[in-house]
Amino acid sequence: MRHFLFAPAVAIGLAVLSLRASAQNDLQKISVSFPAAQSAKPLDGRVLLLLSNDSKVEPRMEINDTPRSQMVFGVTVDGLKPGQPVIVGESAAGYPYRSLKDVPPGDYTVQAVLNVYETFHRADGKTIKLAPDRGEGQHWNLAPGNLYSKPRTVHIGPGGAAITVSLDQIIPPIAPEPDTKYVRHLKIQSALLTKFWGRPMFLSAIVLVPEGFDTHPNARYPLAIFHDHFVTGFDDFRTTPPDANLKPNYSDRFHLAGYNRIQQEEGYKEYQQWISPGFPRLLIVKIQHANPYYDDSYAVNSANLGPYGDAIETELLPAVEKQFRGIGQGWARFLYGGSTGGWESLAVQIFYPDHYNGAFVACPDPIDFHAYTTVDLYKERNMFYLQGANKRVEQPAMRDYMGHTLISVRDNVAYEAALGDHGRSGDQFDIWQAVYSPVGKDGYPQPIFNKETGEIDHTTAEYWKEHYDLDAKLQRDWATLGPKLQGKIHLFVGSEDTYFLNDAVYLMEDFLKTTGTPGHGVPYEGEVQYGPRAEHCWNGDPTLPNAYSRLHYNTMYLPKIMDRIAKTAPAGADVTSWRY
Repeated sequence: MRHFLFAPAVAIGLAVLSLRASAQNDLQKISVSFPAAQSAKPLDGRVLLLLSNDSKVEPRMEINDTPRSQMVFGVTVDGLKPGQPVIVGESAAGYPYRSLKDVPPGDYTVQAVLNVYETFHRADGKTIKLAPDRGEGQHWNLAPGNLYSKPRTVHIGPGGAAITVSLDQIIPPIAPEPDTKYVRHLKIQSALLTKFWGRPMFLSAIVLVPEGFDTHPNARYPLAIFHDHFVTGFDDFRTTPPDANLKPNYSDRFHLAGYNRIQQEEGYKEYQQWISPGFPRLLIVKIQHANPYYDDSYAVNSANLGPYGDAIETELLPAVEKQFRGIGQGWARFLYGGSTGGWESLAVQIFYPDHYNGAFVACPDPIDFHAYTTVDLYKERNMFYLQGANKRVEQPAMRDYMGHTLISVRDNVAYEAALGDHGRSGDQFDIWQAVYSPVGKDGYPQPIFNKETGEIDHTTAEYWKEHYDLDAKLQRDWATLGPKLQGKIHLFVGSEDTYFLNDAVYLMEDFLKTTGTPGHGVPYEGEVQYGPRAEHCWNGDPTLPNAYSRLHYNTMYLPKIMDRIAKTAPAGADVTSWRY
């Protein structure tokens, strides 16, 4: 009887499996290719198939790490020939759906992009393929030379008609920004980076010069580096009144109507301050250091990115000070910035303590890897989940101002995995990995965790701790670093930072509070401030919300900078030629 009942059950099970296999075999065929008119030679890169249920905007402009993101599915190609089709199937890495087979049947706008890679023969002997920056700051959807298709409507569903997508469009070059009376540009080829990458590599500076710069040729100026992401100018500096005909928009980030008008108003106010009598005259510098992994280098030396720290400090900075008459001494240089720029400001001050006289650090990327956003890299086993006794909880990567999770770490990593394998997404977790990790056996950054399972590699985490955990470095080296950093560390972060960046600041503050006590070296004599209920990226102004204070970086720290100069400028220093 047992065998008699078992046989039909087996038959039914095999039938179900057969139907499933048939459905998978019927998965809609989607192929992507490019014509010889766009490139007569084979191309390497990442084919990104994009699907959107919003027909008003090109899908390539709607892929991000927020709940509003449309769909992306990625496939890496090597030596793809003109006319050769790439099949984007269920194995393509996807986000928010992990696979094409999971996409609900329906009508969608389809588009494809080929993010073109270049082969680099690095000085360390590794040959790797990456997307070089082409003047756009590592944005695959805007990078000149990338191929893309025109959007069109298709039906997606099992067994549907085959879809072919032709990459018959190419993103054109970007015209360089012209110099103006106040905003100037400087570009140099870096010998250090050129040697490392095995081909010409460049660094650029965008310099906001003071009022009277051209009419005071004998003046020499203090300098502040405003660390930021890739920028082409000073968007927060406007020499003309706000546009009376500007159509107001709504800022989802700040829950504020007419934010574009506010930006223009505040930019014009900054210009009026900048030219006013008695306003401090100094140089403000933004650096362009986009590279094959990200829109900037984190301004430190790295096994995977090369000696960006030394290149900026010994090649670009001297060139800027020579051309724009900087004083060129550590007492007259300062750093500030937020988020990535906050981490960079603190890291540069710590790694080059004599080069600068103070860092104003807003909402920095994790400065202690015990709080790598929400994860303790040294003690926890998994990036994706907090493991309990009998259950596990997803780790959040982003929250809104009410504390709601906007994306989990697992989904954030899936988003990056769709954009590129081997850490080539050009996005946040991948650039942290590229900067902080040793070089892997394949020439790409050694993964800090498994992107499929979330399992943390603690050997790599120890490398991170030794080289780039800023709090660990302060604690380890305070006896020698402390005297060089007294009065120079200023930390600001919102207590509800969107990316949980306040957690690492708490840990660094715990250490800084111990300095100056018996056995803990000199006191740090800086400051740590928190913005109650403030999101990313609170920068230290308790009188204004983020929406406004983020537009005031170039003026808000100046009183403290001027006070620092007055207290620390050496005897005989030039503290007058720039006072006019």
